[in-house]
Amino acid sequence: MPGPQTLRQRTVGEWSFTSGQSYASPFADVLVEAVFTGPDGREAVMPAFYDGNATWRVRFNPGEAGAWRFLLRSRPHNADFDVSGEFTVAASTGRGFLKATPGRAWGFHYENGEPFLAIGDTVYDLFGMEYCGGDVPGFLKRRASQGHNLMRVRLTSSEFHPPEGDFEWQTKRMWPWGGSRSAPRFDLFNLDWFQSIDRSVAAIEAEGKIGLEMIMEGWGFEFPFNHRVWFTAEWEELWMRYLIARYDAYNCVYFWTPLNEYEYYPNGDWHWKPAADRYAMRISRWIKATAPHGKIVSAHNGPVIPPFAERFRADPEAVDSIMFQTWGTRDKDDAWLAAGIEDVIAHALDGWPGSAIFAEWGYERNPAYKNKIPHHEFCDRNHTRRAAWRGVTQALGIINGQEPSWGPWMELDKDLPGVADIVVLKDFLTSDVPFHTLRRAPELVSGTFAAGEKPLAIADDHTAVVYFPAGGEATIGFAGGKARWFDPRTGQYQAAAPRGGSYRAPVGSDENGRPLDYVLVLQK
Repeated sequence: MPGPQTLRQRTVGEWSFTSGQSYASPFADVLVEAVFTGPDGREAVMPAFYDGNATWRVRFNPGEAGAWRFLLRSRPHNADFDVSGEFTVAASTGRGFLKATPGRAWGFHYENGEPFLAIGDTVYDLFGMEYCGGDVPGFLKRRASQGHNLMRVRLTSSEFHPPEGDFEWQTKRMWPWGGSRSAPRFDLFNLDWFQSIDRSVAAIEAEGKIGLEMIMEGWGFEFPFNHRVWFTAEWEELWMRYLIARYDAYNCVYFWTPLNEYEYYPNGDWHWKPAADRYAMRISRWIKATAPHGKIVSAHNGPVIPPFAERFRADPEAVDSIMFQTWGTRDKDDAWLAAGIEDVIAHALDGWPGSAIFAEWGYERNPAYKNKIPHHEFCDRNHTRRAAWRGVTQALGIINGQEPSWGPWMELDKDLPGVADIVVLKDFLTSDVPFHTLRRAPELVSGTFAAGEKPLAIADDHTAVVYFPAGGEATIGFAGGKARWFDPRTGQYQAAAPRGGSYRAPVGSDENGRPLDYVLVLQK
């Protein structure tokens, strides 16, 4: 069986093998898997996947140096798969896989102990855009240079988002199965689609700067995920096993998310329901039992209540991380403030024992485009920036989204203004302050504030970071030596002069006459 004889720790090894036996559906009629045994005797079972031309492949990423061996097995038995072998893994000093570490830093570390701050972008149709000829490599290179390290992407591709979001950039048929949407063959997979994804994932892996949240099923309002009479649990298992077999071994695969806005389960009806919670727990456990590399399994919400500790109380360790969605205010007169986000986060994640990321709060609007998605209309740069700071002051990593690269549009060579503000925020948290030691500290702030204008604080014993979303004045209960104001638009500092523990933000207004936001940095 062709494959590597030597391999470095935490790199992807691939073994291929063929069979002369004919199958009507080689994806569904035979289950092939490899049992890998490491130097310590522990076993890992990795599903194989059919890749055309009577060829099956196994991808595996060993985490321990030393002598390894493998054994193929099949059901029903096929003697062509009676293959075994050995290989040697050399030690490596790389970061390794991303792990959920609730209660440590902001909930995530690499295997080497390095804390992880998520600074992400939502590009659901990244794979579809490359499939249709978009300059995805150039886009990813630019995002990486801006400090982005995580992309939310789907393994299916949409054609439409209500109420009128046609994906007009699509020049190819976006159907990953056999047959069609009107006559689906869920026992077959579109190899042209998957081999295109392979090239994208391999390039991201080689670059080593960006991780992926792999969303296994898209919005539940679209076919086939809204039609569980056709797309049964059996076809879902076949689909997810195939995804795991192809991509679980990659270091750049950080998260498996079963269903985008999982409350759509089972019929595309978007509201909270206990059956969807039971699905999230069941399918998360199944992923963990099937995917041997121990990747983070996450749940992405639509409705924000009831709290997740309550939703998943029957099996609180099934889901590792919440990819949390809330938007804050977004009407014409209050979208600039993005108010309420911190309160919703605090309530929805109260008592949650796992990790979380503030993974969706709006798609910054490009006014040059037709407004296909009305509730994005007032999501401008101000909404992007303030929502991001509201998220990080809850000690959460953040994932944004922008209309040019979000879904219905594909304009990968342009950024809207909010990206620049995310870059300023990222540089501040990773260079100016030790993000991983800072914790929520609402008790530091006192005063009288209008709705949505109360400053938000994170702190450790030596540093306090206080975000003033609409300027103003507050008393801060942190005795520090050095006090400075940080401009979240420019990254520039100016001195801050306290008056008996009270601090007033620099006075200024934006182009619409609204007060500017500022960040107070106190350091002992």
